Amino acid sequence: MTKDSDTGPFVYPDTASSRAGIEAVSRRLAGGTIAIIGLGGTGSVVLDLISKTPADRILLIDGDRAEQHNAFRWPGAMAIEDIAADLSKVGYFARVYGRMHTGIKAHAVHLDAETIDLIEQADFVFVCVDSVAARAFIIPALEARDLPYIDCGLGLSLVDDRLMGLVRVTTSTPAMRAHVHAGDRIPMTGDADDALYRSNIQVADLNMLAGTLAVIQYKQLRGFYLDTEAENHAIYSTDGNTIINEDRP
Repeated sequence: MTKDSDTGPFVYPDTASSRAGIEAVSRRLAGGTIAIIGLGGTGSVVLDLISKTPADRILLIDGDRAEQHNAFRWPGAMAIEDIAADLSKVGYFARVYGRMHTGIKAHAVHLDAETIDLIEQADFVFVCVDSVAARAFIIPALEARDLPYIDCGLGLSLVDDRLMGLVRVTTSTPAMRAHVHAGDRIPMTGDADDALYRSNIQVADLNMLAGTLAVIQYKQLRGFYLDTEAENHAIYSTDGNTIINEDRP
């Protein structure tokens, strides 16, 4: 099938929305440029879901290579040939999701003082990095540019030979930012977050939950989902299977 003028940013038409009768609702997600910073276990899930929305462009920003361990946390099944090819993460994902969405742009870089201007192309940003130092640089840069963003992450620890974990999704918009700093909602100091990541405890289902909750929050902001709580910070706990919502306008 060749692309025509009715497919929007997609290679082929979104027949799922028309089949469900929600085309008008789906159009609320149309347009704009979304940046995803970090294409690990969580950022890859965000991409998987956002690529199925009619955003005009999706910027992928990550300077790492696609390695074998990544395949066990990413959506789908990475071919062994792709692992052997030593691809960049963003190059791999641009090729895979470019089969469906025409607006995906890959930037195989880490954000620093020389590359931070990339985010000025975005209207909305998902921060899916696993480093306190990276967050400490990225978050102030987003706020200085008045960009709305969602930062998500997870922490897992081994307790009595079983895993206990938390998934966090924190939203910041020009209309509400103070909670991020007043409540210390996003790890930007110390090394606790880095220590958790270095423990190598990363589980695909919690990565998927973090990415999914982040995209649901984004769709609430765009009016796709009804939102009666209007929370800007949520924590899911595995041991109690509970979600705590906080920081409402």
